[in-house]
Amino acid sequence: MPGYSFKSITVVPSAKEFIDIVLSKTQRKTPTEIHKQYPIPRIRSFYMRKVKTCQQFFHDKLNSIVTEFPMIENIHPFYADLINVLYSKDHYKLALGQINTAKNIIDGIGRDQVKMLKYGDSLYQCKTLKRTAMCTVIKRQADNLKFLEDTRQHLSRLPCIDPDTRTLIVCGFPNVGKSSFLNKITRADVDVQPFPFTTKSLFVGHTDYKNLRWQVIDTPGVLDRPLDEHNTIEMVAITALAHLQAAVVYIMDLSEQCGYSIQQQVSLFNSLRPLFTNKPLVVVANKSDVRSLAELSDEDRELITSLVRMPDAESPSPADMEKPLFLEMSTLTEDGVMKVRATACDDLLARRVEAKLRSGAASLREGSIANRLYVAYPKPRAGESVTDRPPVIPPAILEKRKRAAEKSARHNIYDFFDEDIEAKLNELEAQEKELEDVGFYEAGDLRDPDEDNPEMQKIRSTARK
Repeated sequence: MPGYSFKSITVVPSAKEFIDIVLSKTQRKTPTEIHKQYPIPRIRSFYMRKVKTCQQFFHDKLNSIVTEFPMIENIHPFYADLINVLYSKDHYKLALGQINTAKNIIDGIGRDQVKMLKYGDSLYQCKTLKRTAMCTVIKRQADNLKFLEDTRQHLSRLPCIDPDTRTLIVCGFPNVGKSSFLNKITRADVDVQPFPFTTKSLFVGHTDYKNLRWQVIDTPGVLDRPLDEHNTIEMVAITALAHLQAAVVYIMDLSEQCGYSIQQQVSLFNSLRPLFTNKPLVVVANKSDVRSLAELSDEDRELITSLVRMPDAESPSPADMEKPLFLEMSTLTEDGVMKVRATACDDLLARRVEAKLRSGAASLREGSIANRLYVAYPKPRAGESVTDRPPVIPPAILEKRKRAAEKSARHNIYDFFDEDIEAKLNELEAQEKELEDVGFYEAGDLRDPDEDNPEMQKIRSTARK
């Protein structure tokens, strides 16, 4: 996950497993045999080493739990609010705090027991002091360890959402076609069913538009009711709308097959409008193959047109330009789906570029580096101005930039070009033709003339030896 590696959090064992892991590791890493006839310093050292090793293993294990879990104050507000919605921020912080307190208590117990072991005068006394209360401290953290393990499992299943990248958020009433829209424009494969609340958490798909990677977030359906009455599933969608700087695609079902009337969908839009502030917004009417805007009653059509701006409106007023654009599509026939994606992406791209220009980035601000540029002007001499003085260019630079020299100057490849090369080539071809005519290149007797010479054969035989 970009910036937050929730999947890398180590498994949190239960209290019993925790104790078994640490004691087993202590038994493997330390000596295991001691006798009462050994000198007392050796007996003390034996049990002091046991206590120190056990205390260190408890410390390392508990410290890894505290450090690997994300701190609410150090992560993006989207994830902080999401953790608060899913697990209760207070319970989460309290559990981590108690684990950290248990770590400090075990450290103190280890130090105290080592001090007492220094004064043990027998094997029995040292063995009794060795039985400290470290395991009891861990047993008291059983509920916190179980809660953190459940939280870890849920965090590891969260989708990889980058809060800072280009994002489209799909929202609306349940069963209006949000997941179908996600499946059409991304490579995701979200379960789609004809009943509401199929989507109970955030689902993320990725798509490419204008050679850029986009993430599309499918949110659970939201019902039109006060904020304090929303359940956890609905609060997940509201959290995404509140904290992510993304383009919002609000989907409506004009056919009312979702089970909610147009008046209810418009009322939900008005209640969520504060979450759409400073975000590109597109209102989309899905299932246009069943019922389009033109087929609505005058009352319903007027209710929708009062909230949105039609794409075919001629010379809209400034007040209309502030309204979100209205588009129609059908995820069944895929009519208008890509147009919705392109419109939302273009709006978000324009908004992001405008925000960067408005923020005054040094690389984009006009004249931002003018004060760092220095142009040197020579001082005027007596009787002349600076503009009358010709520029001074070193001869080596002039020679380097000069046009390619002529053949006579012998500075380029043409110096080695023979003017009579064509005549000489014709003469050479004529000579070769004469040799071919007289049979100069024909194969004759290829036998070695010295093959039948006994003296030459003797010389060759000697050379082979």
